[in-house]
Amino acid sequence: MEPAPASLPARPSSRFEREAREAGYVWVAGVDEVGRGCLFGPVVAGAVVLDPDRAIRGLNDSKTLDPASREALAERIRERAVACATASVDAGWIDRINIYQAARVAMEQALAKLSVTADFVLTDAMRLKVAIPHRPLIKGDARCRSIAAASILAKVERDAWMSRWAEVYPEYNLASNKGYCTPDHLEALERHGPTPAHRLSFAPVAAVAGFSAALPAEARLDAQMSLFAAGGGDV
Repeated sequence: MEPAPASLPARPSSRFEREAREAGYVWVAGVDEVGRGCLFGPVVAGAVVLDPDRAIRGLNDSKTLDPASREALAERIRERAVACATASVDAGWIDRINIYQAARVAMEQALAKLSVTADFVLTDAMRLKVAIPHRPLIKGDARCRSIAAASILAKVERDAWMSRWAEVYPEYNLASNKGYCTPDHLEALERHGPTPAHRLSFAPVAAVAGFSAALPAEARLDAQMSLFAAGGGDV
């Protein structure tokens, strides 16, 4: 992996896609994920092949954009990209295989769902288990336009999921905290316990569930089944 840049550009560029095309690649995909640090819900990945002849103004790391800008850009990406897709891995699988592996699987699944077969992939600092040449970039969502586009699609998709889950579990304030480890989320966990969509392998959730996040995956799953069977979580 390349070393981290000394400073980040004001906006991501098309440099990395251009270098790949100059090397002979045609379908250059950017891939990124969101939700890795959340306590609740899935990790979601996006994959995007941008059209170099159809500009999308305003692309940037999804974390720097307000919700309205992200949603408008997501619509433009869907309209103007050669191909785009999203994929997710839910909390149960995160607990089984760990969050790093789950994020990687989501990225690989998003890549596989593209309507064209990417022949080169740009990722945000993660190596994938795919038989496709790829280039991990540290801070890729701030440096590379197609990775930024992927991060926007993934963020919009995940936020939509959180809005829907907020109707099921209003006490956790998911529409606002998006499942992240915020004071209001931790307070709700202490008061109500975890739901089936919480990540029991994450220490703050495991603590209120009454077992260690360091337990092996199978032991955590057994504990989870016992917890919800006993009514200890909101089902």
